[in-house]
Amino acid sequence: MFDQRTGEVLTQQLIDWGVNHIYGMPGDSINEFIDDIRKREEELSFIQVRHEETGALAAAAYAKLTGKLGVTLSITGPGAIHLLNGLYDAKADQAPVLAIVGHVQSDQVGTGAFQEQNLERMFDDVAVFNKRAASQEQLPDLLDQAVREAYAKKGVSVLIVPDDLFAAKQTNDVRLRASNLFQSEMMPKQNHMIEAKKRIEQAERPVILAGKGAAGARDELMAFAETIKAPVILSLLAKGVLPDHHPYCLGHTGQIGTKPAYHAMKETDLLILIGTQFPYRDFLPDQVEAIQIDNKPEHLGKYYPITLGLAGDAKETMDALSQGITTIEERPFLEKYQEKMKNWHIALQEEKRSEENPLHAPQVMYELENHMKSGAVISGDVGNVTVWISRFLPFVDQKFVISGWLATMGSGLPGAIAAQVAYPEKQVIGIVGDGGFSMVMHDFVTAVKYNLPIKIIVLNNSKIGLIKYEQAQMGHANHATNLGEMNFAKFAESCGGQGYRIESYEELAPKMKQAFVSDQPVIIDVAIEDMAPLPGHIDYQSAVNYSQYIVKNFFENGTLELPDLKKALKRL
Repeated sequence: MFDQRTGEVLTQQLIDWGVNHIYGMPGDSINEFIDDIRKREEELSFIQVRHEETGALAAAAYAKLTGKLGVTLSITGPGAIHLLNGLYDAKADQAPVLAIVGHVQSDQVGTGAFQEQNLERMFDDVAVFNKRAASQEQLPDLLDQAVREAYAKKGVSVLIVPDDLFAAKQTNDVRLRASNLFQSEMMPKQNHMIEAKKRIEQAERPVILAGKGAAGARDELMAFAETIKAPVILSLLAKGVLPDHHPYCLGHTGQIGTKPAYHAMKETDLLILIGTQFPYRDFLPDQVEAIQIDNKPEHLGKYYPITLGLAGDAKETMDALSQGITTIEERPFLEKYQEKMKNWHIALQEEKRSEENPLHAPQVMYELENHMKSGAVISGDVGNVTVWISRFLPFVDQKFVISGWLATMGSGLPGAIAAQVAYPEKQVIGIVGDGGFSMVMHDFVTAVKYNLPIKIIVLNNSKIGLIKYEQAQMGHANHATNLGEMNFAKFAESCGGQGYRIESYEELAPKMKQAFVSDQPVIIDVAIEDMAPLPGHIDYQSAVNYSQYIVKNFFENGTLELPDLKKALKRL
């Protein structure tokens, strides 16, 4: 390290930490470091994005998918500001991300120099580690600590570096900190485990609500559910943790959920929360006994008045519970909801198999099943499209990534880019709405530039459809939800990729087949009819408000816009 450029030392450190790529854009306050990265491009590739927000969202998605550190960089001022949305996404979904942010020259800090901003203050809320280097001697140790804290606290680390420090030579070979990560396994207290087993064995109608914290414990979750004969409901972020058609799976709950999941929640006498911080209180049972498993003690009881908290890792805790509990041979409550779930799947199949025009999103999801491969990675965007993916696209062993807690539109394309970088041998599909995609569509050219054969399906209804539905659900007339027409297939071609425009049921299968045969980045632009994303269960107040919207819309615009009444009545 002695007499090396500091940027060279930091590049080697990142490689030693297992980082093999960085998302970002070069610029005048980060160019010294860019040059050091250039010299090691075979080991540490630089993915040049067209907007720093895309880079930060991609880094967050990479971290969510792999558990590894996602890294992004930017210049000071505007570049740093652009990072914020992606960094907040990482913070919200507890993904380890490192942002290396260039700054004005050391002797200009605090002088109001061109593009200078108070970066420490700006990043203070989003970061678990947020430091500005004052000298080159500090930087190797600061980088190690930034990486360590991002992993340990599952959050964002920001390292702010005046660009001249990257070029400065290291004159000290003594390190003040270790460059290792040491992690522990957590198990709940024994008396808490004994009490949990007792409560579970006494329950007659237990329900498991599993979140992304159970993602690495599929076998243990299945074994636990089978031992206690309890149905499993998944949070959105846990899609794929169990196969959608697993006999114990009731799908999701909440606005995107299934009717069986909604009613099972209301009927349970013991709620078991595993690795989830599900926040929607209206979709949880009213004051029943609850056990929560989470490896962050501060999360226990944060969103529900639990009876018992088990501070431990989901995998080990479920395994211990399964071994200590007498296996339940039969559970009428489970059998009842398995039958309800069969009927739910039959109803969805009828909806998906429609051959009518104009096209609706469920028909597209049904055709996609014919092309989605085992082990594929699906990157979802936020909006109506989230409902269509979660409800109408069944997973078996596929991975799923989305902006969960922040729920930022525009996350689908960056997630697909990150997924293809992380898993170059896997099929990667992005499913987006036209509203979300148009926020980041410029970076489709990034996929083209780096030969990432992602397939982006744009469900194009020329609206921000979920906002339209939310306005209607509140009883308001629609305002500012129409987006106008856009041909995303032609846009794909202008970027150097391939584009397919689908406007009818007759075009759906053949053009989808053509698109998925391609080894190029592809946009499949599907013109769909606007369709209300009706929740699995519709409460009566929502129905009343929606009726008010229909009346307002009729008197103000002269149009009568009715939902599928047969479907709506079934969900009341």
